[in-house]
Amino acid sequence: MSGLFDSLSLGSLELPNRIVMAPLTRARAGREAMPNDLMAAYYSQRASAGLIISEATGISREGLGWPGAPGLWNEAQVEGWKSVTGAVHHNGGRIVAQLWHMGRLVHPAVSGMEPVSSSAVTAPDYAHTYEGKKPYVEPRAATQHDIDRIVDDYSKAARNAMLAGFDGVQVHGANGYLVDQFLRDGANFRNDDFGGSIDNRLRFMTRVLEAVGSEIGMDKVGIRFSPNVYVQGVEDGDPAALFEAVARRLEELKVPWIELREPRQPTASGAIPTAPVSPAMRRLYSGKIIINSDYDWIDARTRVALGDADGVSIGRLFIANPDLVARIALGAPLNDGDASTYYSGGAEGYVDYPSLKELVAAA
Repeated sequence: MSGLFDSLSLGSLELPNRIVMAPLTRARAGREAMPNDLMAAYYSQRASAGLIISEATGISREGLGWPGAPGLWNEAQVEGWKSVTGAVHHNGGRIVAQLWHMGRLVHPAVSGMEPVSSSAVTAPDYAHTYEGKKPYVEPRAATQHDIDRIVDDYSKAARNAMLAGFDGVQVHGANGYLVDQFLRDGANFRNDDFGGSIDNRLRFMTRVLEAVGSEIGMDKVGIRFSPNVYVQGVEDGDPAALFEAVARRLEELKVPWIELREPRQPTASGAIPTAPVSPAMRRLYSGKIIINSDYDWIDARTRVALGDADGVSIGRLFIANPDLVARIALGAPLNDGDASTYYSGGAEGYVDYPSLKELVAAA
């Protein structure tokens, strides 16, 4: 039996504990998608996590549709990220960049560009823009040329991540974004080599992973999925069969670790999860599995101890508790987060949550 505070190897990464900081969009990078000193302070405060997975980070202007989210497609952004990774490493931490293309969930009001997806199907609901919420627009179905250049964008972003000092990358394949739009039959209606059968729907993900792995070494690559929940209009008619095939492909590619967003109860948005696929994937995939589902620390400890997961990624609790690992170790009370500041753009609710040591000193 493993514990949360046992070490863990994820390819080339050596983690001192199994508490991973989940990717958390915080919208502090401005309209130029530029990492900055405020972000460096935020991430360095949380460096005691076994691993930090960065907030979702755009691989291109075309692929980034969330206001204030950062990018990794130009030299200035690489320089900005250097201050973040340097601060994390100075505090003894490890951090990987989550590589993001939002596909049909990019709004032209944010990117200035036409969205592209697996198929010309408009996402439901509304996009966040700098001018408020707007209905999504119909994307263009990706051509072969689009697929080739987007795969190249992933490769370039991975290279930039290493230049910026990251310890590796995680491909964002979850939550209804572009990789997910190709994987699942609820969003992919193509009739070419990238649609139809499960094997065809795996092709885009496979090309992305091969390109990223070839660029930086597969031992530095992970990928995130959300197999058992409907997210942003994307689901699959047979998720068990799909993600068993995904597991086999990841095993062939030698991807060393995956993160699964795998809720067991209705999500905050009201989505009803289907049966978990991690048990089936574990039988077919020898890499490490990190589970994410808004766990509290007691639940996280149990999942790892029972062997359901090799580690657990925790999101919102890390927002309000920069020293979450120490609090879990001590069984200490946790700060409450202020949801009104999650995406507010400034220091408030971002770098001003007190650590346990600060609370004790002020008492």
